[in-house]
Amino acid sequence: METLTPIPPCVNASTFKRHSIRLVIVPQLKRATVYLDPRLHKALRVKAAHTDRSLSELVNTAVRQSPAEDAQDLAIFAERAKEPTLSFEDVLKDLKRRGKL
Repeated sequence: METLTPIPPCVNASTFKRHSIRLVIVPQLKRATVYLDPRLHKALRVKAAHTDRSLSELVNTAVRQSPAEDAQDLAIFAERAKEPTLSFEDVLKDLKRRGKL
């Protein structure tokens, strides 16, 4: 029996078992043209085939991760905002003192 990849909850999907066809209706997604480096495109096609996911799913996942990483970075900066500022020279002296340089 073939296993289907999970579909996000916002997507309506139906499977036709007799023909092994999965119909996915995605009214909320927008179409876009993206130009990829040929080597990157080939790597994505290979990964899509190995993971049984579409190229669009892989690209959407990668694009979603970028803002999430930015949000994490901003949260860390906010947490560390009250830490004392060290000059570059002081950091170098400390590293030399501890034998790291």
